Amino acid sequence: MFGFHEKKVVMPTPDAALPGRPEPIPTATRHFVNGNPLKGPYPDGFETAVFGMGCFWGAERLFWNLPGVWVTAVGYSGGLTPNPTYRETTTGLTGHAEVVLVVFDPAVISYERLLATFFEEHDPTQGMRQGNDIGTTYRSAIYTTSPEQQRQAVAARDAFAEALKKAGHRAEITTEIAPLGLFYFAEADHQQYLAKVPDGYCGLRGTGVSCPAPAA
Repeated sequence: MFGFHEKKVVMPTPDAALPGRPEPIPTATRHFVNGNPLKGPYPDGFETAVFGMGCFWGAERLFWNLPGVWVTAVGYSGGLTPNPTYRETTTGLTGHAEVVLVVFDPAVISYERLLATFFEEHDPTQGMRQGNDIGTTYRSAIYTTSPEQQRQAVAARDAFAEALKKAGHRAEITTEIAPLGLFYFAEADHQQYLAKVPDGYCGLRGTGVSCPAPAA
């Protein structure tokens, strides 16, 4: 068991990563809750954000309930394997994290508010895991879509690190912050999973500390 966990918490090298496939895997076309198109087109002036908080089922529900969020979708990002499947990502051999794509209206909800929600609603100090979910797939991650998002994400991380310290938490934040590469949509049955299965698994557990995300 130890060897299995050890393998899953180490990012694969390019020669060890699964090969994937050249074509996207099938997924849903519209959001199960609000009916908006998962892959766009998105309204003019709207922005996108991508967050990894462990299991993406509960994380997606968290964001689709926020006012100003137009559509959400779950998928995979941050790794090596092109167009991976859910089963492939759980092996730890794709390098991808489970992530949520959030399309939002910045006139209604700010990126800073999304960052505060991100930091408050999971534990960003656990490395390659969230609670009992262990592996690279479940790492804490923010993939940014602009230099300004990158700056704001780093500022929010630093502010939350100070808040954790003041609250007596000694663990360091391990959240990966990097420009978004490719986002691969997950299979249809994973999209808005907790709307389809309301009593389904949700492993989100925050630290109980508020995030003083600095204003832009």
